[in-house]
This record gives sequence, structure tokens and C-alpha cells, in this order.
Amino acid sequence: MKYAFSTLGVPGMPIAEVIRLAVGTGYQGVELRAHPDEPVHPGLVGHERRAVAEEFARAGVEILSVAGYTQVAAAGDDEPVYEQLHQLLYLAADLGAPYVRVFPGGGDQDPAEADATAARRLGVAAEVAADLGVRVLVETHDSHRAGADVARIVGTVGHKHVGALWDVMHTWLAGESPAASHAVLAPYLGYVQVKDIASAEDTTPLPLGAGVLPLAECLSLMDGDDGWVCWEYEKRWYADASDLPPLLAAGREHLRVLASS
Repeated sequence: MKYAFSTLGVPGMPIAEVIRLAVGTGYQGVELRAHPDEPVHPGLVGHERRAVAEEFARAGVEILSVAGYTQVAAAGDDEPVYEQLHQLLYLAADLGAPYVRVFPGGGDQDPAEADATAARRLGVAAEVAADLGVRVLVETHDSHRAGADVARIVGTVGHKHVGALWDVMHTWLAGESPAASHAVLAPYLGYVQVKDIASAEDTTPLPLGAGVLPLAECLSLMDGDDGWVCWEYEKRWYADASDLPPLLAAGREHLRVLASS
């Protein structure tokens, strides 16, 4: 099993410092939040992208994913969604990242309509993704927080360059057991996002193992050495949460112990 952390936990941190943290705390990869207020985003020009990719490569740290905010099931015109998807796919390809993360964002639409919208857009994007060697992953989130919800979309697309990202908090909040989530997501799974929280009512991020999420059960379902686990610590949205850097080494060790038990 390989371990990554998301830059959502270290908002705005320069890339050189992100890499030093990964190396110093034993993480093999990093999930890069792709947003204009972060160092890496679709607005970077060619030489800037090359510099980021080379910096990670020199350190031996992988860029696991470009975490975008495109909402593939959102109501409205397709073209703006296609444009966002293409920007993220080309950014990931230039950085050497195998995955792009997107959200469902179906809102309060009829679920069947939201599913169809997402599948149509992802089906088009899949051809671009295949040409670039990148895979689009739909995260269990918002309107499609259960594994069964995301599996409906991805299964309809039926393309190997469109898959699923399992955020274990959202499937738990949806009332879905880890075994049920894994069963429906496994055929499409890119990687797993872990975190910990105090309760369904208090989702302030906690150190791994300090909360209620069934992390041991989730990791027990993973496929050994081949899988990626990414710690998404949502410091960006919870200013009062503890800083992530001092927690990283212990968090990685906690995941290692859970995965080996």
C-alpha cells in the first residue's frame, strides 16, 4: 500500500515545502488541490508545469492526483463543464499525475437526470483522458455520497478512463457500510481518501484514529501493495483545526499499522 496526503491540509503551502513534508514523513505521494489560490492550478503555463513535475521527480515523490472542483452532474450547459474537465486533464498529463478528481454536484435534481448528465459528460471526457493517459475519478461526495450512487454513474459510462474515488467519510455519512461501499466501487476504484471526525454532526478534521470513522475496516478491504490511500485533512475549511504537518508522521504510521493488521 502507498500513502499520500492532500494539499487541502496545508493550504497555500509552496511546492518545495510540500515535497519536504512528504519526504520527511514517509509519504510516497501527494494529492494536489488544483485551485487558483494554490500553487498548482490550470492557469500554470508550460514551463511552470514542467518545473513542478521536475521538482517532484527529483525528490522521488509522486503526484497522485489533480484534485479539481468540476461538478459533472450539475445542471446547465455542458460546454463549461467540458472546458473545466479538459483543463484538469491536460494539467494532470503535464504533471505526470495518473488521476483527476471531480465532484458529482447534482444538487436537488432528479437522481436519474443527474446520473445521465454526469455520464454523458464523462463519456466525452473519457476519450480525451484516454489519449492523455489520465483517469477521471468521481468522488463519493455531495449529491452522490454513497458508493452505490457513484457506481451508477461510472458503470453507465463503462470506460476504463473513468473511475471512482472512495471518500470514506461520505459513504459513512450516507449510512453505507465499508463492505458495501467497497463491493460496488471496487471495479472502478482509483484510490481511497481517508480522514477522521468526531461525529456525523461534527466533521472538524481530527488526527487519524482519534475519531469515529471505520478506517480499519476500510483498509482491510484494500488490495495490498497495489492501492493508494490519501489522507485528506480539510484544514482549508476548518481554520480552528490543528495544523497538519505535525500530525503527518503519526498518521502515516497509523495507516501502516491498520493496513498490516
